[in-house]
Amino acid sequence: MTVTLDSIREKLRSGERLSRTDGAFLLDEAPLLDVGELAQEARNLKLPEPTVTFVIDTNPNYTNVCNVDCTFCAFYRSPGDPEAYTYTVENVLASIGRSAANGVTTVLLQGGVNPELPLEYYLDLVAAVRERYPHVTPHFWSAVEIQGMARVSGLTVREVLVKLKEAGQTTIPGGGAEILSDRVRRKISHKKGGSEEWLEVHREAHALGFKTTATMMYGHVETTEDLLNHFDAIRELQDRNHGFTAFVPWSFKPGNTPLLIKVTHHAGPNRYLRILGVARLYLDNFEHIQASWFSEGKKTGQVALHWGADDFGGTLFEENVHACTGFINKTSTEEVVTLIREAGFRPAQRTTLYDIVRYY
Repeated sequence: MTVTLDSIREKLRSGERLSRTDGAFLLDEAPLLDVGELAQEARNLKLPEPTVTFVIDTNPNYTNVCNVDCTFCAFYRSPGDPEAYTYTVENVLASIGRSAANGVTTVLLQGGVNPELPLEYYLDLVAAVRERYPHVTPHFWSAVEIQGMARVSGLTVREVLVKLKEAGQTTIPGGGAEILSDRVRRKISHKKGGSEEWLEVHREAHALGFKTTATMMYGHVETTEDLLNHFDAIRELQDRNHGFTAFVPWSFKPGNTPLLIKVTHHAGPNRYLRILGVARLYLDNFEHIQASWFSEGKKTGQVALHWGADDFGGTLFEENVHACTGFINKTSTEEVVTLIREAGFRPAQRTTLYDIVRYY
């Protein structure tokens, strides 16, 4: 059967799941404006209220020491590098305390895979945040960091997750997914292993009751087939326990990275809007699709709210990973509220788990 916009619209309205052929048509052939129109219809069917949420958060780092050597990363330093650092638990807590005093409710804490840090370091951080700042959600550790904890401690991934949960952690960010295609991961992050390594952490986390996010970093060496592999993998995992709260895509920033030799151009806003719109249509079991003012620019973020997105991400009062590529974007709570209003939606502050804190 030939795929057309009308056939996809019919599937959308009848609740039928899109196929890989449908996804390929939307990614490669369908007019961008039509993708946006269909994606917005899908968003309105799932979330009819004209509300766009955001979270007051920050994204500090506890170490830049990493032995994974991803070619797309400008942030990490190898062990022993003169620019390498690792903060003590008290140093990190002091930073989180300053953020908490300024209204932050979510701290997205990530760093490198530092083989010198024992599991107790991570457990102590989670427990201390829960004790000292009970209104702050410790949204900590990407999948590869959790795998690093397992290697250092000699425990399984599941056993590490159980200990993190006992310390008070309930959510995990989706960083490190890049593209869930083994072909791509061999080229840009071969030490992270294949797609299954990332999926295992989230599968085990969901089974234990954690909520996590699913991410995608595109715009480097991936093909349409690789993108569809990624969408299929997270859609299938979401079918199991519905453990993902949201899907969050962003484009690769080549500045100051080894991958700059192969990828010299930014993917651009049109590609971002297409990826976002296809995600809303293809990931039918994801309630929330996040627009990124931070990675794509504020105007593109506003337009993305008309391409199927219902969330505007976080305030990100501190961020260092993108900054190392030379890409810096800052905002405030007041500006986020204004940007959402200007786009034609009602702003609402949320928690990490998408519970509404207040409407504006």
